[in-house]
Parts: sequence; structure tokens; C-alpha cells
Amino acid sequence: MTLKTIARLAGVLVLGASLAGCMDVTAEIDVLSETAGKATTTMTVGAEFYPMIKQMQEAAKAGGEEAESSDSSFCQDEGDVLTENGDGSATCTSVKEGNLTEITADGEGPNQDTIFTVVSPGVVRVAFKTDEMKSQVTQGEEQDEQTAQMMKAYFEGHSATIRIKGKKIVETNMTKVGDNAAETVIPFTDLLDGNVDLPAELYAVVDTR
Repeated sequence: MTLKTIARLAGVLVLGASLAGCMDVTAEIDVLSETAGKATTTMTVGAEFYPMIKQMQEAAKAGGEEAESSDSSFCQDEGDVLTENGDGSATCTSVKEGNLTEITADGEGPNQDTIFTVVSPGVVRVAFKTDEMKSQVTQGEEQDEQTAQMMKAYFEGHSATIRIKGKKIVETNMTKVGDNAAETVIPFTDLLDGNVDLPAELYAVVDTR
């Protein structure tokens, strides 16, 4: 999951889809070289909602072809690994490794919101445009007040984290985490309120040497 996918998720959340429940999402890109990297997406659904989602998935599966189009779809894509945690929550992990542009592609084609630029030998600038996320949030502002308050209660204290990793982060407008990572944490309640204050792009320059 890249920023574009998180944007779509945000839009789904504010529109009140049946998957709604307390969750945390982390989308991470690890830049390994000028051309290669690894994208890891982790989504955790809390114990309050996972049993309901699992029940909906099982009902959809029993319905045959309807399972493929069910809004309750969670950790159903190829390559997804589901872990049911001891506390009743569940974590879905998806890992893609290979060419940088390929690991940031989604089912509809290359993700044009993720830009990789080689600025010097072994040094790569990774940038995420934030326009689509903002536009998805704007759509959510049309939701009625009762639904909005219900959604905010579900997602209070949960967030989406966007992270860029590499051997060394040399420049970024995100928050540095040690020398080899930079991240931005976006509370879901801010998405639902339309109070997301993001720059036009989030970026980090990674030295892979």
C-alpha cells in the first residue's frame, strides 16, 4: 500500500464502508538501490471489529462469487498474509520486492503519486504527492454529522503511517527516525475531520551506498 492506496482507504472510511473499524495502517518503502526496493504494508484491525469482519467474509464466501465483490474484504489480495493475534485482533501484511516502480504499482497500473528520482549515484529521492489524499478527505466532509461522529469514535487513537527507509536518510520533510528512516503519522480522526495538514509532497532522500 502506497500513499495513493491509503488515500482510497481514507475515502472509504469517511464514506462509512462496512469495513470500518478501529485499525492502524503502515505503508513502508525500503530503498535498497537506485532501482530496487521493498514495499511493506501492515494493517491491524482491532479485536472489537475483526470477529465481525471475519463473519462477513465467511458469509460472503458461502455466497460464492459475491465474496469477490464484498465490501468486507480484508487481507484477501494475492500475497497478503493474515495473522490472527492472541488478543482477538488481526494483522494483514503484504510485501512486494523488486523494481521501485513495480512495487509501488496497484491493481489499476503504476502509482503516479510516487516518484523516484536518482539525484546522484546511489542516492534516490522518494516523493509522495498528497493531492489525492486531500481530495478524498474533502469528499468525506459531505458525510452527515451523526455518521461522522460515529466514525471518529471508532478511529480515535488510530493512524496511518507513511515511512521511507534506506541505508541513510540525507534529507526529508518527514520526521526522521534514527539515521535510516523517515515517517509521517496521520491520525485517522484528522482525516475524518478534514484537518490533515500535509505539504504538497512528502519526501526523503536516501543514500543507498
